[in-house]
Amino acid sequence: MVHALRRLPNPRLTGIGGGLFASATMLLIGCLDWLLFDGSPLVYGLLFLPVSAATALWVRGPDLVTAPISVPIAFAVGVVPIAGGEGGIGGHTMAVITALAVHAGWLYGGTLVAGVITSVRKVRLMGRRQRAAAQAQAQAQAQAHAQGRATAAQRRP
Repeated sequence: MVHALRRLPNPRLTGIGGGLFASATMLLIGCLDWLLFDGSPLVYGLLFLPVSAATALWVRGPDLVTAPISVPIAFAVGVVPIAGGEGGIGGHTMAVITALAVHAGWLYGGTLVAGVITSVRKVRLMGRRQRAAAQAQAQAQAQAHAQGRATAAQRRP
C-alpha cells in the first residue's frame, strides 16, 4: 500500500495554483456530469470529495491555509453546468444559488476533508520545524562546549 502511494504524483501547488486546479477540475467534472449523467448531484458530490483531498495534499506548506478556502469556490464554479436554470442570467443565477443551498452537505463535507488534511499537515510541519530547531540548538551547544574545552586546554601550561 505504501509503495502504491509513493508512486502517486507529488506536485506542490501554490495557493493560486491549488485554487485553479480545484476550480478547473470541478468545472470539468461538472461538464462531464451534465453530459454523461444529466447533472447528477450524487456523482458531482462524490467526485468533489477526492478533488478536495487532492487539493489539500498537493498545496505547498506555506500555502496550506488556501486549500480550505479555494475548495468551496471550486464547488461553486463546477456546479454552474449542472444547476440548470432558465430565463436568462437571473434564472441561471437563482439555479446556482439553489444548487449551492441544496447540495450544501457535499460542500461542507469537501471543505471538512480539505480542512482536516491541511490541519494535520500543518501540525506535522510545525513538529518537524521544532525538532530541527532543537537539533540545531543542541549541535550549537555541543560545538560551543567543544570550543570551550579546546580553549581551556590551550591556556594550560
